Formats: sequence, structure tokens, C-alpha cells
Amino acid sequence: MSTHTLFLAAPRGFCAGVDRAIDIVDLALQVYGAPIYVRHEIVHNRHVVDGLRERGAVFVDELSSVPPGAVVIFSAHGVSPQVRHEAAERGLRALDATCPLVTKVHLEALRYAREGFTIVLVGHRNHVEVQGTMGEAPDSIVLVETVEDAERLEVPDPERVASITQTTLSVDDVRAIAATLRRRFPSMREPAKDDICYATTNRQHAVKELARRCEMILVVGAPASSNANRLVEVAQQRGAEAHLIESAEEIRPEWIHGDVGLTAGASTPEAIVQACARRIQELGDYRLEEFSLTEERVMFPLPADLLVEATQRGIPVGEGNERAAARANAASGR
Repeated sequence: MSTHTLFLAAPRGFCAGVDRAIDIVDLALQVYGAPIYVRHEIVHNRHVVDGLRERGAVFVDELSSVPPGAVVIFSAHGVSPQVRHEAAERGLRALDATCPLVTKVHLEALRYAREGFTIVLVGHRNHVEVQGTMGEAPDSIVLVETVEDAERLEVPDPERVASITQTTLSVDDVRAIAATLRRRFPSMREPAKDDICYATTNRQHAVKELARRCEMILVVGAPASSNANRLVEVAQQRGAEAHLIESAEEIRPEWIHGDVGLTAGASTPEAIVQACARRIQELGDYRLEEFSLTEERVMFPLPADLLVEATQRGIPVGEGNERAAARANAASGR
């Protein structure tokens, strides 16, 4: 008889933005053939990246590594206008896999910059998403990473301040920073809708529930994944022991004791999560129990020009591209 429970959190794993980005690379490989170039990792997960690389995707850090005239895809994290300009100058065929929720933040930055605001971007300095967002209005944006940064911030006109946020941050951390900014700049403009993406928020809420049930939580995700690292931090802040792992092979037997919680960052394939669940059950007598706090039904359409090109070339979007077909129907209102 099972003595302990392995709680599998939901929602977990792939979000709509990651699904869309992977589908763009997948369909582009079918439409244009290999090689397809991708600026930076399409999403922060080595399993996903390795799988696409095997099919002919070439991941590069800079556009200078892409041959003139080639197809290049911008990652889900977004890019600056300078990168888009460079792609056009080099005659590259660019496909944009930027998550629409990141694009929303870029548009907010542009609007506030045009209106003459100092824009406070809450985020992590070296994250790819932040670099792209700052590139939209580099003379107007200042970066704040901590409450201490917010306390020290000086701006030219305290009456003309607006805030935006990296989409993959800790909800609790941002709440504390935002409160400090509001206190210091009472007239600060804020987004009408929270910039932190729905998937990040939902996964953090699920981890809080895991921490209520378990002393040990494993988060499946990449070391470079901001949202996966935030899940570990949220679990630890709620008193649980938590570890970030990329695969089942990284699970240490000494970690597996008592009730265990398992979740995954927004870039983690479900197959990897299931392999981790099996490994935990191999290491102890565990009954698997799933719980779901909310159901995610968000879906983002693929770029229209890519879908048109696929249709013109006779590539059946529906067969073997189920998610792409569903998005095509959603975009057309069917």
C-alpha cells in the first residue's frame, strides 16, 4: 500500500507562447526546408532545442552568423527594433515567434516613450526578454530589479513615470517592487492588465498549493528559464525544500521522502515531466495524484504569412500540425 503521495501540479509545462514558438519553427522547417536559423534559443529548454536542431534548426547568438537571404526566426522572448532592422538590411526572411504577451509589453514601452514618460522596467538585467524590451526605447527606460533599486530610483520628472514588467517574474516579488514604486511615485502609470503572463501566474499559484501539501518540490525546467527559477523561489519562500532539474536523471534519491510535489516551467515538454514522475515512483512507494487549480484555454495564432505560404506549397497544416491547425481556425473565426 502506498505510504506517500506524488502531487503533480496543473497547470504546468508548455504555455501558449511556447507552443506557438515551437510550431513556428516546426512549420517553417516544413515550408522552407533545413536549415532554418533561430536567433537565440527559441525557448529556454534544451530538450526542445535539441529536438529542433536534429531536424535542421540552427541556433545563433547574432544575425551575423546567418547567411544573407536565409530564413531567421526571432525567439519567443522578443527582440529589439535594432535586430529587426539588421535582419532587413541583410535581406533575411524574418519570422517572428515573439510571445504576444511580450509584444504587449513592447507596445506599452513605445506608447509611454512617445508620451514623454520615464519608463520603469521591472526585470532581470541579463534576460533576453528584458534586452529586447529595453531596445524599444533605450533613452526612456530604466531597469529596476529589486525593492532596493526602487527605493534608490531618481527620475527627471516624478509626475511622468510609467511602469512595465518582464512577463516571467515572481508575482510576489513584483508586488513588493510595485508597492515601493507607487509610494515613491503616486501618479505612476501602470498597465491596465498585469504584464506578468497568465501561465507564469497560474504555475506560481499551483506551486503555492504544492508547498502547502509537500515538504519537497521538484521543478522541471532549464537553468536559464526565468519562470522555472521563479517557481523554485516561490516554493522555498513558502517553506518547502525545492530543486530545479532538467531531467529525471538529475533526481537524487535522498530528495525523495515524504509527500513530493512535481511541476514544470512553461518551456518544459510534458514527456520530460512524466519521465520525472516515473523516476520518483521508482525511488519510493508513491501514489500519483494530479490536482488542477485552473484550466488554460489560451491559444495564439501563427503568423499569417507562414500559414499562407504553407497553404500555397500544399503543406497540410492539419495533419501532423494539430495545434497549428487549431490556431488557424481560431484566427479565421472557425
